[in-house]
Amino acid sequence: MRKSLYPCEYKNSTYEIDFQHWRNKGYRGVIFDVDNTLVPHGAPADARAKKLFEDLQELGFSCVLLSNNKEPRVKMFCEAVTNATYIFKAGKPKRGGYEQAMQRMGTDRDTTLFVGDQIFTDVWGANRVGIYTILVKPIHPKEEIQIVLKRYLERIVLHFYLKKEKKGL
Repeated sequence: MRKSLYPCEYKNSTYEIDFQHWRNKGYRGVIFDVDNTLVPHGAPADARAKKLFEDLQELGFSCVLLSNNKEPRVKMFCEAVTNATYIFKAGKPKRGGYEQAMQRMGTDRDTTLFVGDQIFTDVWGANRVGIYTILVKPIHPKEEIQIVLKRYLERIVLHFYLKKEKKGL
């Protein structure tokens, strides 16, 4: 169970990921969580997010926004960026949303990255499907109460993950 909760990588921000590196390694699709991964919870797409999606399009990546949120929230964000479709009420960590996202992009688990900020939904779900996972630190501390409660448990998992990474295991 523990390994299925560990990300493949942990970054400070989505915006520090070297997507050119992943392109060179054969990856062609990126599945993103939205809230606290790309923008603060509930915020519209900002200039930085729009530029990221433009850059990904230039690199030849297909993108899907995969969110447990309702359609108006995800649609609003998606309409503001290029090169993305969306799946709302995805039911993460269930496998279906991830598989549907790969199908839309024409990718598979070996050519798809997942980027998200939560261990128990984002990372666990993507790991269950076998997608390379990149966990990012949440952009903003303001979150819904159910997420705040999960963050306490995530800290425990992150502690052991970082300890393992430090040892180089």
